[in-house]
Order: sequence, then C-alpha cells, then structure tokens
Amino acid sequence: MKRFAILAFALLLAACGDPSKADLVKKAEDVSTKAELEAKLGRPDDIAKLGPIEQWTYKAKDGSVLFVITGDSVALQATGGKRQ
Repeated sequence: MKRFAILAFALLLAACGDPSKADLVKKAEDVSTKAELEAKLGRPDDIAKLGPIEQWTYKAKDGSVLFVITGDSVALQATGGKRQ
C-alpha cells in the first residue's frame, strides 16, 4: 500500500509540471486572437511590449514557446531551445 501511495504521489507531481512545447503549440493551433490564446493557455510566463507589439512567452519543460501579437491578433509563434 505504501508503494502505491508513493507511486501515485510521484505521478501527480509529474502531471503538475510544465507542458512540452508541442503541447502548447497544439493547444494554440486554431487561436487567432489574444483573448483566445489566454483562454487556451492561461496567462503567459512573460510579456514584453514594444508599442503595439506584444511578445508572450510560455515556459515548457523542453524550452519555451513565443507568440507575437499585433493589436489583438496572434501573428507568429516560435519555439525556443531547452531552458537552462
């Protein structure tokens, strides 16, 4: 019984970690607006702004995914390498 509890706890912790880059990209596949992106992925880990352009970055267990937003439209997505 104790082994089962330890295994269940370990699986629970693993499930709570960051998603992969592929998971994030797949969730955001049909997103076209900033509101849709936030509804699908939640608040980004980082937001950088330069005038009307925003860069939203989501951390993943194997790097990061970046979305460039102009006005209200999601214009571009890119993935970064593994986090250090």
